[in-house]
Amino acid sequence: MTKKKKKLQEGVGRIRLGLCCIFRNEPIRFRTTTAKYLLQLNRKEQLRKLSGLCLQNSHNLLAALEFVQHNGIGAFRILSPFFPRFTHPDVGYSLLDLPDAEAILHNLKLIKKFGKRHDIRLSFHPDQFIILSSPQNKVVQNAIKELEYQAMLAEHVGADLINIHGGGAYNDKRATLQRFKKNFEILPSAVQERLSLENDDRIYTVSDLVPVCEELQIPLVYDVHHHRCNPDGLTVAEASELVRNTWDKVGREPYFHISSPANGWQGGDPKPHADFVDPADFPQCWKGFSLTVDVEAKAKELAVLKLKYELDV
Repeated sequence: MTKKKKKLQEGVGRIRLGLCCIFRNEPIRFRTTTAKYLLQLNRKEQLRKLSGLCLQNSHNLLAALEFVQHNGIGAFRILSPFFPRFTHPDVGYSLLDLPDAEAILHNLKLIKKFGKRHDIRLSFHPDQFIILSSPQNKVVQNAIKELEYQAMLAEHVGADLINIHGGGAYNDKRATLQRFKKNFEILPSAVQERLSLENDDRIYTVSDLVPVCEELQIPLVYDVHHHRCNPDGLTVAEASELVRNTWDKVGREPYFHISSPANGWQGGDPKPHADFVDPADFPQCWKGFSLTVDVEAKAKELAVLKLKYELDV
């Protein structure tokens, strides 16, 4: 029995809720900037500005982890532009270019140590423009570059997950998924070992993606709200079981997403997320398993804490 699988078995029955990226009320803010602003500066000034932002964000990520640990929240999703404009073709940079590189790296070590000590799971969910299945080579190359950046940062802070969507259908879902599989093979190992796919609310269902995940030996993140908006004939229980199997095969704790529709299930478009999660939307079949469940609600930490109380987890 591997160490990872033993840990999974010992943790059966624990649901840890996750906070996504930012806060509603807490005075913890992650700062960014635009390429347009940076291009007004000379290179030295650009790097000084970027260095200050990265340093502040590293301080604030540690503060975020201290908050979630204090409040019994088990996971935190890191904002993708944590290092602002890192891969931009005109103003991009490497960590060692920054005047505060030593202090930033020190903070990242503290973050990794804190997360490991308190068993806080860290993840990334890149923006929608990260499309590995695009028919356009430039889009794919830009996606790979961005994923390499996030894998680098994930290594520094101890994050185990970089979660992406399947992308567009391009009039042929089968051919598109074949492109995804082909492009997956050229990803660096640091990306491959952290990458997961997620079903979406318009195009790719659990049924579409499970075979891809099984072939590539990567896990699927199950978004139950997306599944309810974009059904595929599977029940929530059936989909949950299929997805859990993809995580079991890689010896890791399953990662799911929960949210509720802002307009209700009978009130028009159910896709937009509500401020809070209706406990009735939390699947009963998830209880009793060891899971990480990101709460994708607009009220952020308030929504996580409310759901934690209502579910008594």
